[in-house]
Amino acid sequence: MSIADRVRVKDVKVLSDDWYLLKKTVFEYRRNDGEWQLQSRETYDRGNGATILLYDSVRRTVVLVKQFRYPAFVSGYDDMLIETPAGLLDNASPEERIRAETEEETGFRVRDVRRVFEAFMSPGAVTERIYFFVGRYEPGDRISEGGGHEGEGEDIEVLEIGIDEALAMVADGRICDAKTIMLLQYAALHLLRGA
Repeated sequence: MSIADRVRVKDVKVLSDDWYLLKKTVFEYRRNDGEWQLQSRETYDRGNGATILLYDSVRRTVVLVKQFRYPAFVSGYDDMLIETPAGLLDNASPEERIRAETEEETGFRVRDVRRVFEAFMSPGAVTERIYFFVGRYEPGDRISEGGGHEGEGEDIEVLEIGIDEALAMVADGRICDAKTIMLLQYAALHLLRGA
């Protein structure tokens, strides 16, 4: 039995269609015991996205970005977030989007990108699926200062740090963004193992 056979949508209301789309859906769900249960959920649809960890295996460095995130701020985080470059797909393929976002945010033009996995980041309420990439870089691949688009409210600082320092920043809480933690752990396991 498909999950689609276990869901009967009864009503969908748009609660907000401002920045992204927030809906309230009433549906029946067939439980494992075969009984139908009426449920209600709100879903926030902001589109799918892509993120990348740029890494230099010779120097054992990674490129991250640092920027203000209002939702983190209102959740009590009083600092800039350190993250991997990322962006919404906006009708582009994940690979096309991550190449453009990387150049826009970091100033690095990546030659080869490799998709390593994809994940739902907050499936209890957010529909977004993130495509995770890694890509090698060298200092000469930087073609601009990066920093993002001011018109989109971006004011991005580019960081180049060693993998060991980045992992220490995860451990002490200076890096607390889920997608970044996932890619740094992937790099530690598969790309930049300790010497």
